[in-house]
Amino acid sequence: MSSELTTGRQMTAERTFWRKNSGVFLLLTPVLVILLAYVLYPNLQTLSTSLQLDGRFSFGHYSRFFDLNQPASLEALWGSISISLLTVVFSAFVGVPLAWLFANFNFPGKTFFSAVAVLPIVMPPLVGVLAFLFLFGESGILPRAIQAMLGLQSVPFAISGVSAILVVHVYSMYVYFYLFSLAFFRSLDPSLLEAANNLGASRWFSVRKVVLPMMTPALGGASLLVFMTSMASFSAPFFFAGSFRILSLEIYNTKLNGDLNLAVAQSVVLAGISVLFLILLRKYSERRRYVGGGKGVRRTPRPIASGAPRLLMGMLGVVLVVMLVLPHLTVILISFVKNGTWTWQTLPPAYTLENYLQLFQDPRVAEPILNSVKMATLATAANLVFGVAAAYLLIRRQFLGKKIVETLTMLPWAIPGTVLAIGLIVTFNQPRLVTAGQILVGTFWILPLAYFVRNLPLVFRSTYASLEQFEPSLEEAARSLGADWWFAFRHVMLPLIAPGVLSGALLAFVLALGEFVSSILLYNYFNRPVSVEIISQLRIFNLGSAAAYSVFLIVMIGIVVVVSNRFLGGRSRQLPV
Repeated sequence: MSSELTTGRQMTAERTFWRKNSGVFLLLTPVLVILLAYVLYPNLQTLSTSLQLDGRFSFGHYSRFFDLNQPASLEALWGSISISLLTVVFSAFVGVPLAWLFANFNFPGKTFFSAVAVLPIVMPPLVGVLAFLFLFGESGILPRAIQAMLGLQSVPFAISGVSAILVVHVYSMYVYFYLFSLAFFRSLDPSLLEAANNLGASRWFSVRKVVLPMMTPALGGASLLVFMTSMASFSAPFFFAGSFRILSLEIYNTKLNGDLNLAVAQSVVLAGISVLFLILLRKYSERRRYVGGGKGVRRTPRPIASGAPRLLMGMLGVVLVVMLVLPHLTVILISFVKNGTWTWQTLPPAYTLENYLQLFQDPRVAEPILNSVKMATLATAANLVFGVAAAYLLIRRQFLGKKIVETLTMLPWAIPGTVLAIGLIVTFNQPRLVTAGQILVGTFWILPLAYFVRNLPLVFRSTYASLEQFEPSLEEAARSLGADWWFAFRHVMLPLIAPGVLSGALLAFVLALGEFVSSILLYNYFNRPVSVEIISQLRIFNLGSAAAYSVFLIVMIGIVVVVSNRFLGGRSRQLPV
């Protein structure tokens, strides 16, 4: 009798366990399958391929990489590291002082100038490179204008090589330092500096010993973003590098020359450097974390109302506006140029609406746009489903291996786009179980898959942040009133976290829409996206058409920014706290 009771209790306990955890298993299974099949497996396959030579384990490909007699790969590695470090330094020199200025002073036009300061965000990297090429290249508008005004035999300057890459990088990446530093300066308690001054500390001593240590997380986060973005940069080196070697571009050239094995080894080294920098900087930031003991009072910006400072701020504002708006205006101007008419002239001699009319009237011209929209939509829809499921699991459920799942979800953020593309090529250039026995390389589906994997962390992190603000008792109240989990999720939780989810999805969509790094390695003619078509138009000197495609990308990103700020921003304030 007692054994029957024991068996009955065990069966009841098992049913209770499965009933409580069935939701976890139903969500965790597809999340793990996706992470293992499309994130972890391609990276392991890339590493495995780099360690094989003629079917045997070997470091032969790495020996070629580090061969001093053929130092192309080593030069490219050093070129990437040096460019990235210089980009971090110069971006900090621009972004941090600008943030300090906007956080500590009030002056006429401050709201407008602060909006202009983040303008590079709405310009895709490829479009930014084109803008600088049209403006400051050897055939650019400004060098030719100065040449014509001074009657010179040749242009007085033209950006190229390392200097051009740095200029483009700093223009597009200083915003990270600006935004991180602005948030810090606005939250800095002035009583901490007052206490240091009362104890006899000089202004410079207070900055070194009080402000900078507390600013370590902000500077570390910005440095990490800038360094990893610069290491993965492809567009600027693609146009300006010349004979200077950059590892992301070297991978592309090596693959183009048919040496896939060496390209794989180069990809592993590039990914390793990026991940190593991520680990080191995070450890440094954790060791240098400080907590202020101030009164919680924020600094009130000082007004600049009159005199020389007001004039200086006005001049600085004008310079800022011109520098940041000019690239956008240049791309818009060139988009109206009639193809084939701008050759040696300072300014384009002929303008037309034909470039834009063709985007909407000529199916052949509109095809890259439709391809990009279709592939970005598919990838973002998948990101949306995966991001919500993964974030819900990690926030609301307990299971073994949570840290591993979170790490795998964020891994694509640390992998440069070139490396991601090589991994997909190596993995899916033959039939696989996870692709139902199909070869994906060379098909339509390889690009949506690349966009999906590349942007996995975006929707996940935005949903994760929203769920952290969501009060669990609201869901529990719905369940206690008889609602099942799916009903409570759809009618209680999802409407409240929707602003964060949609903001991440919109960001993933526009990034997929203009993605260039992975696309240039994975596309075929029939699924070519807008970014690749821009390059194709440049190669046949259809500058107006290339610029029109670029303006399309800028407008799409601008629409997403407006929608996020006006609609999603307003709804996000309704989240319960």
